[in-house]
Amino acid sequence: MKKRWKPNATVAAVIERTVDGVQKFLLVEEETRDGLRLNNPAGHLDPGESPLQGCMRETLEETAFHFTPTALVGVYLSRFERAVPGEDTLTDITYLRFAFCGELGEHVAGQPLDEGIVRTVWLTADEIRACTHLHRSPLLLRCMEDYLAGQRHPLSLITIDESVYRGGSATPA
Repeated sequence: MKKRWKPNATVAAVIERTVDGVQKFLLVEEETRDGLRLNNPAGHLDPGESPLQGCMRETLEETAFHFTPTALVGVYLSRFERAVPGEDTLTDITYLRFAFCGELGEHVAGQPLDEGIVRTVWLTADEIRACTHLHRSPLLLRCMEDYLAGQRHPLSLITIDESVYRGGSATPA
């Protein structure tokens, strides 16, 4: 029997603010198997949460800032292959990313950041474009560029069946 393909559902926050008169974006610097990399505050959905809830949680865990999504920037699909230690084959990984923009809220002083997150950093669009070799994902730049181009979709575009919250199953799609 052929194994069923399932992409990893992820969420990301595109967070922009003017700092000292300059437009900057909030990124996280994180330790990866390839060294320090930059990314949007992002992560995997947990069971029983919507993409909006996941984005709010991941942003808080990775930046210690509250975040409220106000629009969907886009839905993205990316794929890469990664070597598995001790194996001759590559692991094929696909991510389905929901990227949101919104309002940055209060900072929670003293909250530890997720494991692997070294720090948060505010960078300009040009600084982000100049360091693509440090991006954890090509979607970091794509999401920012779509945001800068004004791409916004209503949150109502995403429908969550109640079965997600109760842990039960609905009729398969």
